[in-house]
Formats: sequence, structure tokens, C-alpha cells
Amino acid sequence: MIAPSSSAAELIAHLRTLRSEESISGMARFGIVTETALGISNPDLQKIARIVKRSHPRSLELWQSNIREARLLALYTAEPKRLTPDLARTWSDDFASWEIVDTAADLYVEARLEPLISEFAADDREFVRRTAFAMIASAAVHMKKEPDETLLAWPPLVELHAGDPRNFVRKAVNWALRNIGKRNPHCHAKALAVAESLAASSDRTARWIGKDAVRELTSEKVIARVERKSAER
Repeated sequence: MIAPSSSAAELIAHLRTLRSEESISGMARFGIVTETALGISNPDLQKIARIVKRSHPRSLELWQSNIREARLLALYTAEPKRLTPDLARTWSDDFASWEIVDTAADLYVEARLEPLISEFAADDREFVRRTAFAMIASAAVHMKKEPDETLLAWPPLVELHAGDPRNFVRKAVNWALRNIGKRNPHCHAKALAVAESLAASSDRTARWIGKDAVRELTSEKVIARVERKSAER
């Protein structure tokens, strides 16, 4: 039986009992790195996280296991207030899967480590650079009380790295731009201007990012959402 007092070793032993070869095969089809996977779904891991609660020391041990599910559980149960920039950098050295990156990005934003965004964006490693843009995408949604100026400092990074053709980078750059644009009318106007500029680029990747962002940001659904947020302000 797992509980808040469960050790990292006990949690890992429990995770191993849930192993599913069928699920592992299914994960691979979604681009999830499965070399160390046990085949446990994220919703099921989140249920476990809610049972065992947060424990920063234990999360450090879980991460060291190198098991996919244990690392996700480490991210779900780390204590944001105790997460330092140096630890975030150390964990980023191990990033090799988009789902780990995106889960970590949410934690890093909760821990208010957004000063790392520029540093991660400048890093040429695919999954570290993705972390920067996944953090922007997360911040645009979750940092609701943050001034627009904070968010609008990031579109230049979008423009700077819009030519990176690597799949997990270009998708994250696109995601970041779209999320900024969906925040409110002010951010929408700025993001749409960047998207339109990229859509006219001679670079194939930048053009794809721009056109896809323009398509979403000018959709009826997003326009209605932005107008609704304008009325609420």
C-alpha cells in the first residue's frame, strides 16, 4: 500500500507491479521514449502523486532511477518552492522525451524559474530548447496575474528560433506563440503580428510556424475567446 510516507524505493517497486507491455507499445506510437518505460499512463501516475503527496527529497531519488514513470512522479511530487535553478539545469541535462519536458515545464513555471527561459532557448540541445518554449506556453496559461509585459518579452525568442527545423522544437515554438496570442487582446495583437511576419518568411520552418499560428489565432473560436476575456477585464 502506498502512502505519503512511502520511500522512493517502495514507490518504484509499486510502479513495477503496474507494468504493461501493451501500453508501452502504444506509447511508442506517440513519440514517447520507452526504453525505461513501464507503460503506466499519466492520469494513473497523477492519481499516485495525489496519494503520496509532495516530497522534495524523495523526488530527487525518484529522478535518479532513470525510469520514465518514476521521473514523471518526481516532477509531479517535487516541491516548487525548493526547486532551484541549478536543479532545473541538472534535470534538463537528462531530458530526452517531449512528455518529460512538458511536465517539467509546468513545474518550472510553478517554481517561478522563468528567468531560465532565455538560457534554455539558447541551448542547442533539442529537448532543452523545447523546455524554454514549453515553459512559455505554460506561463501564458498559468501565470494569470503576471503583467502582459512579461509574456511579450518572449516573442523575440520565437522569432529567433523559428528556423529550428527539429520537430520537438518547432512544435514548441509554435505552441508558445499560439498560447501567448490566446491570453488576451493585447497579447493576441502582438502574437498575431509575429505570426504573420513568420508566415511570410522564406524559411520553411518559420513559415510553417507562422501560418499555423495565424490559422488558430484568427479562428472564430479564438477570436471569441479573446473578446470574452476583453469584456471580463
